[in-house]
Amino acid sequence: MPLLILIAEDDPGIRVSVSDYLELSGYSVIAAENGEKALSMLEKYHPHLLISDVKMPKKDGYELIKSIRQLPEYRLLPVILLTECGDTTDRIRGYQVGCDIYLPKPFEMDELGAVIRNLLERSQIIHSELRFSHSDRHHDVPSNSNAIANTLDTANESHHSPIEAQLELTKREQEVLELLMNGNSNVEIGQKLHLSHRTIEKYVSSLLRKSETSNRVELIRFALAHNLAN
Repeated sequence: MPLLILIAEDDPGIRVSVSDYLELSGYSVIAAENGEKALSMLEKYHPHLLISDVKMPKKDGYELIKSIRQLPEYRLLPVILLTECGDTTDRIRGYQVGCDIYLPKPFEMDELGAVIRNLLERSQIIHSELRFSHSDRHHDVPSNSNAIANTLDTANESHHSPIEAQLELTKREQEVLELLMNGNSNVEIGQKLHLSHRTIEKYVSSLLRKSETSNRVELIRFALAHNLAN
């Protein structure tokens, strides 16, 4: 199912052009013409990311984000602020109320798309880790003796496992994997390795296939469990 993005923008031209671009990029989009309506849509549809203008009627972008951050379920929601204001004070205020990225107008759609991918990738990793953590807390804790035995067994298995040889990672795949484990997004990895994010996606797909994992979080946990980082 496509990830859902909420756009809060009073300029109909920008609202439509951003919506069309995001839909062509594979996202689902809902839009509001002011901050008050955006807040009600947020609570109704639970989007994965918010793009908000600063200057809007009824509730501006700063007020909207401040209201959102007061809701526990949206404290980690990725938020992008769009504005014609380039003043440092305005940018500082945006970060103080809780925006993740401050993008000045006019902006390139491709830049907006890269920012969105970056934020959504990190958000998905954080939420997956939180789910794993929540699940782990509900498991029974073994006795000390069993815990020690299990730890030793795991260490022995890891020491003797030929998993690294079986994976046969290329040098570039190893580099991508280590950057993934350091929390870098595909875009950031591409910048560091001087490759396009599409090429990085191919390397990540290859790593998922070789490790028989289904997402980045599982891949990272797999790599940590089998000491695949140099």
